[in-house]
Amino acid sequence: MTPQLQQAIRLLQLSTLELRTEIQEALESNLMLEVAEEGEAEAGENAPEAAPDTPGTESGDQDLDLQQSDIPDDLPVDTAWDDIYDNIAPASSYTGGEEGAGSDYETQGDSSESLQDHLRWQMQLSHFSDTDISIAEAVIDSIDEDGYLTTPLEDIHRALARDEDPDIELDEVEAVLHGIQNFDPPGVGARDLRESLQLQLRQLPEDIAGLDTARRLIGEHFDLLAGRDYAQLMRRMKIDEAALKQAIKIVQSLNPRPGNQIAEAATEYVVPDIIVHKVKGTWRVELNPDAAPRLRINSHYASLIKQANNNSDTTYLKNHLQEARWFIKSLQSRNETLLKVATSIVKHQRDFLEHGEEAMKALVLHDIAEEVGMHESTISRVTTNKYMHTPRGIFELKYFFSSHVSTASGGECSATAIRAFIKKLIAAEEPSKPLSDSKIASILSEQGINVARRTVAKYREGLAIPPSNERKRLA
Repeated sequence: MTPQLQQAIRLLQLSTLELRTEIQEALESNLMLEVAEEGEAEAGENAPEAAPDTPGTESGDQDLDLQQSDIPDDLPVDTAWDDIYDNIAPASSYTGGEEGAGSDYETQGDSSESLQDHLRWQMQLSHFSDTDISIAEAVIDSIDEDGYLTTPLEDIHRALARDEDPDIELDEVEAVLHGIQNFDPPGVGARDLRESLQLQLRQLPEDIAGLDTARRLIGEHFDLLAGRDYAQLMRRMKIDEAALKQAIKIVQSLNPRPGNQIAEAATEYVVPDIIVHKVKGTWRVELNPDAAPRLRINSHYASLIKQANNNSDTTYLKNHLQEARWFIKSLQSRNETLLKVATSIVKHQRDFLEHGEEAMKALVLHDIAEEVGMHESTISRVTTNKYMHTPRGIFELKYFFSSHVSTASGGECSATAIRAFIKKLIAAEEPSKPLSDSKIASILSEQGINVARRTVAKYREGLAIPPSNERKRLA
């Protein structure tokens, strides 16, 4: 493949945020590139707008002729950029300042505090002795991101006795653990879910109605609650259904993964590449103008090519100009391909836009590839990490592709539509008598959708919906 084709393919598979970074690096490394102001036309294959007349040049049109001539349209196959254009300095040469000067900007958004850091900060504020701090460090290191202690206290005690102080007792380790369990977030340092819930209930205000019942529920009847045996719970605890509901509501307000409140993953932002909206009954597909800056060739620097007094300067400027032209052309190619594929997807999934997930049609990469005249691998690159903004929300382009299941009438129903049907059936089920996978399969069959119980279970698990025995709750 030629370097131009390699660059076009690489840009095609970049997400919008990655593309912005790539464009910024190109702007910093190539003096011929500049951001086109709003309302100005991009200069792609056409070179810069007519440059102002300067001594030694007759008009900007001559600059256009110059940059279109003596520069090949493509490099030889299997050639690297540096083999031909070796005078172009790397991006880092144009950033200015000392090495690493921009690192603060790169890490500025990555300031999230880990759970361990949060616990150590509280440890420093506690009245722990030096020995207790050593124990606390070991305990905190054994707490996972969900906030649970994953190492048995006996193992922590043995390691401390071997490496820190042989006189440390197991009771001391347990006492320090109890101290950490009073740290924020509530429930941290528990050895299992039951203990975590008990710790959280202990820290709730005493005036909450039903709190004592909730504590008894977790402390004495946790297994029955886990099994949703509500009739047995009411008999054992000698309470009515209203009191049990109240207690369960308190328990459901607790966090089964307390560590997640602190150890949150870095925020990932999604910028849609495509915007779809309806205008006078017709669905319009457009590129997002804010997804990436529009580039053009700097007419002033392009006009200097004829003024260069020596061959090295001319070569340097021509190299930058050719690289800029190729980069803009690759961007244009990316945008055209993305728009063409998105338009084809919208054409196939118009019913989804009109009526929702239940109207999603079965669609595979081959269908789009055949329609737009491209290879399936190209369609796969285009639809990966690219997003479409629709009136129904923002979706990755791959979301619109799914396998199909045959219907009784001989038609097809997409897997996405079946998942939507399952979600709808479960949302409308009677809480005290949830639908089993077999029952859901039977209901779908009555609607003409032939799907096995195992397939229903697979789709249900993909939707993160628990099985029927775990969905059972008081009405």
